[in-house]
Amino acid sequence: MATSSCPLPSQAVLQPSIHDLSQKTSSLYISNGVAANNKHMLSSNHITTVINVSVEVVNTVFEDIQYVQVPVSDVPTSHLYDFFDPIADHIHSVEMKQGRTLLHCAAGVSRSAALCLAYLMKYHAMSLLDAHTWTKSCRPIIRPNNGFWEQLIHYEFKLFSKNTVHMIDSPMGMIPDIYEKEVGLMMTL
Repeated sequence: MATSSCPLPSQAVLQPSIHDLSQKTSSLYISNGVAANNKHMLSSNHITTVINVSVEVVNTVFEDIQYVQVPVSDVPTSHLYDFFDPIADHIHSVEMKQGRTLLHCAAGVSRSAALCLAYLMKYHAMSLLDAHTWTKSCRPIIRPNNGFWEQLIHYEFKLFSKNTVHMIDSPMGMIPDIYEKEVGLMMTL
């Protein structure tokens, strides 16, 4: 299995797959639960910390890897916001020690992506819109649930006193405005 590489916005290499580790920064990766339990994949990418953002995935514990559990379900009512700062701080501290972090949930689509966006906003000073655009270019399957979007929008305002993404009403209910065109196209089919 290959690693999708996307370490710098100006040097993006797009080879993502849902079964790969998708590299977001020089020290941060996202994957699904299966990839997170692949010893070869972890060691070949020099992963030193695995953050499991799920209640349903059990990690195989490998020697010399630190494990952190974030017990959150992928439902809009889950409170992921409380983990934005502590997990972003943890990812940053691993990076400062020359380590590498793998964030994963069950599919590497919603929960781990939301925590990645929070980290990019806090430690890379990216707006929520830029963090989403960047992360999606590295892992096109990301799609945090609407509850996580609302929490990310609140977090962006806390960090920067402004918002670059807003929740809007659509025929499918409230959605982030970045999905407006996509929903419009779906409604014409």
